[in-house]
Amino acid sequence: MADVLVYHNPVCSKSRGALEILRDRGVDAEVVEYLKSPPDRATLERILDHIPDAPAELVRKDDRFKSLGLDPAAYETREQVIELLVEHPELMQRPVVFLGDRAVIARPSEKVLDLLG
Repeated sequence: MADVLVYHNPVCSKSRGALEILRDRGVDAEVVEYLKSPPDRATLERILDHIPDAPAELVRKDDRFKSLGLDPAAYETREQVIELLVEHPELMQRPVVFLGDRAVIARPSEKVLDLLG
């Protein structure tokens, strides 16, 4: 099987769930805790190039997003999303799982199966 890479946040249940699914299937994954090693512009571009979702889907519009006073409509384009996530990596949706040149935002965790199928 091609290399699996997971952008992971250990406090996130969806992220832990995706890793558990991978382990249960005997998949060895490289895990990057993206809050300890924030993604740079090139990494974010690579993620956006490979997920099937619109760029805005990579942004968590949670309480942190709201506490920063951000407007979801201002973070729709690829460039807007990259700029935001370079400055605030904690707003990146997680987990992002790569298998070879394919990737998914594994929310729910079972979406990781789309890569394995």
